[in-house]
Amino acid sequence: MRRDEPAGGEPPAPMRTIGERGVAMASVAENIRQHREEIIHGWSEQAAHAASARGLDGPEFKNIMPAYLASLADEEGLPGAHANTRKALIESHVAARLRQGFNVAEVIEEFAILGRCITHAWANAPPEARPSARDVERLFTELHGASTAVAELFSRHLLEDEQTEKRYARLLQKGASEALMEGTTSLHRHLKGALELIVEAMGAQSAAVLLYEVEEERLVTAAAAGMASEHLENYATSMSPASFPGMVAAGGEETSSILDAGTTPLELSPRLRQSGLRSLLGVRLPFHRALMGILFIGLTEVREFTAREKARLLSLGQQLSVHLDNAKLYAKLREKIEALQVERGLREHFVSVLAHDLRGPLSAAKSGAQLLLRHPERLDQRRDMALRIERSIERTDQMVRDLLDANRIQAGQRLPLRLDTCDLGGIAREVVEELIAIHGDRFVLHAEERVRGVWSAEELRRALWNLGSNAIKYGSATEPITLTVTRTGDTARAAVHNRGPVIALADQEQIFKPFTRTHSAQEDPSKGWGLGLALVWGCAQAHGGSVSVQSDAATGTTFPLTLPPDARPYQPREP
Repeated sequence: MRRDEPAGGEPPAPMRTIGERGVAMASVAENIRQHREEIIHGWSEQAAHAASARGLDGPEFKNIMPAYLASLADEEGLPGAHANTRKALIESHVAARLRQGFNVAEVIEEFAILGRCITHAWANAPPEARPSARDVERLFTELHGASTAVAELFSRHLLEDEQTEKRYARLLQKGASEALMEGTTSLHRHLKGALELIVEAMGAQSAAVLLYEVEEERLVTAAAAGMASEHLENYATSMSPASFPGMVAAGGEETSSILDAGTTPLELSPRLRQSGLRSLLGVRLPFHRALMGILFIGLTEVREFTAREKARLLSLGQQLSVHLDNAKLYAKLREKIEALQVERGLREHFVSVLAHDLRGPLSAAKSGAQLLLRHPERLDQRRDMALRIERSIERTDQMVRDLLDANRIQAGQRLPLRLDTCDLGGIAREVVEELIAIHGDRFVLHAEERVRGVWSAEELRRALWNLGSNAIKYGSATEPITLTVTRTGDTARAAVHNRGPVIALADQEQIFKPFTRTHSAQEDPSKGWGLGLALVWGCAQAHGGSVSVQSDAATGTTFPLTLPPDARPYQPREP
């Protein structure tokens, strides 16, 4: 039996304090018990605006504050008796409010509102129904202590949250570093690993990322992890403005969200609507070298995302952007290294071929000149030798000229042209006659009359010669080679066609670059510099025309060279 409990076990009467004038006064606890519903109702109305902003109502909103109020009502004559209970209630209240996205000022304001509602309960009461000043002071000391506890709990949470973010940032960095060390191109697999970390860090059930090449309007990759990852990954590829990824990409806000995937008017596949995922939160990753990213997470519950969740996803998204940027830079670096290695191989190949090709005509010219020096009296009888020396020197000069022109093309410069009115059919006829004289009667010419224009006859002759020589070198050894000259409207066209091995699509994309040879050409025993087609391309480009290749097993290989009627408008202006 308690000391203040009367004999017979009857509960004590409510304790009253004596005021300054000797009047018995009701305690704070007694006022709380008498006006409990009124206090809770007033508190709910005043605090509701912060709760409604987060979609809270009813029991979810008031689940702890009534219990806290009851603990104050149970302290009749025993101040501090329920201090531990209230401490536990405050901790639970703060934890719930953190999950619901409240900030520290809003939670402290809730306790201030409670104090005002309690004091309002006796505002119009007679003096004997009001608590004493000392009792009121104890109430506000308690509420001030609650506010201090709230601030401390929030500070501790923010510190823990910061440490958690740092931990996941380190894990993302570690995964990115390992991916770079492996030197793998499997971006999808490493993104999936990063998303699994993000799912864990956000306490989500799923996450997805989309990477999109803006300039080329090309999807780079999409990946997902967690629940319904297959459906989410397929959904992430959509950039339609009516889809969630499209909304995230186009939105001006830092984050975008869907409250309920089951009812949203945005485009969602039926399978994704039925997958169990409900609320989605997305962030737009920053631009990095024309690469745009979208990162979003999914929850199975229908609720608003808290400010802290949005801030954390933004932070993780920024970390992911940095790692993606590093990965792209690393990939570019590897490409440059590989390109330099290829270029070094080409240079070595070029030097060996150059030495081989130049040695022939130079040796012939040297031996002929030495013979003439030893027998100058026979100069008239050795005219054929002098002609061979001249041809050898011309051949060497042509090689050097081709090399210089190829360097111009590789540097992005136009070939210099000496323009005059000329007949494309006549140029083609001269080339065919020279090729027949060297390679035999395998060339066929079909030329329309008077296909004339303002062009460089010298450059066109070299271009057609290179196309014909390539047809001999890499085409069928028995089938004829056809050179066709036509005019269609204002466009002149010269095409060289041959039968033989098909040029692969991958080779067709690179075939007009200087020092480039197709795989079949590299396997061919005949050597070459890989300049012929580059010079054809340079000739077409300098004239304002174009050259292309069509190659398949059914029709053979054709190189059509098209020209405008007048190349003068396409020449660079004089400085």
